[in-house]
Amino acid sequence: MMDADNDARPDLRVAIDDALGRKPDVEQVVTARLPTTYGEFLAVGYLDRRTGIEQVALVYGDVEGETVLTRVHSECLTGDVFSSSHCECGDQLDAALRAIVAEGRGILVYLQGHEGRGIGLLAKLRAMKLQEGGLDTVEANIALGLPVDARDYAVAAEMLLDLGVRSVRLLSNNPRKREALLRHGIAVAEQVPLLMTPRAENIRYLRAKRERLDHDLPHLDGIPGLS
Repeated sequence: MMDADNDARPDLRVAIDDALGRKPDVEQVVTARLPTTYGEFLAVGYLDRRTGIEQVALVYGDVEGETVLTRVHSECLTGDVFSSSHCECGDQLDAALRAIVAEGRGILVYLQGHEGRGIGLLAKLRAMKLQEGGLDTVEANIALGLPVDARDYAVAAEMLLDLGVRSVRLLSNNPRKREALLRHGIAVAEQVPLLMTPRAENIRYLRAKRERLDHDLPHLDGIPGLS
């Protein structure tokens, strides 16, 4: 049985694991320079031994220490790659990378396995189909017998700890993401809003995120039908 005190102290747990010769749950595998249209990042690749999923953090500048501007971004193929207007994920990814470069240092943790809040691509597409029929994003998952949000942020916290980060300024509108990092040993000095201009195609989705999932989206107040 895991000791509760040790679980609350990631640094102590790592020290104990090292002493016992255990391998960490998250292993840093490779680093490589990654030139982008935003600037040059260092891509740090990890393997999550619990799930077998490969993960990556994009590091810009000297990030070791406190209050590092950080975006923990859940994989969204439809938004990040195909620029879907059903969600704001692609816009948030773009804005986060720009903010990190403007800051002069920061990290974007890109979490694979989080597609559709953790239900997977095909289930997400099924949920989108139900939303075409009038259900909101929460109702659609429930109708499919799936979790409303199945994401686990432990791997993100462990990646940040490996990078020498102990506290962050978190680019997010999701208070649950902040709470998850806190539970896993990452202090959140500030939650920095990442508000995107709503579109006709995603207003209902954003409203459900605010009303059903507690996202901080105050910019929706001035839009007819959302106040």
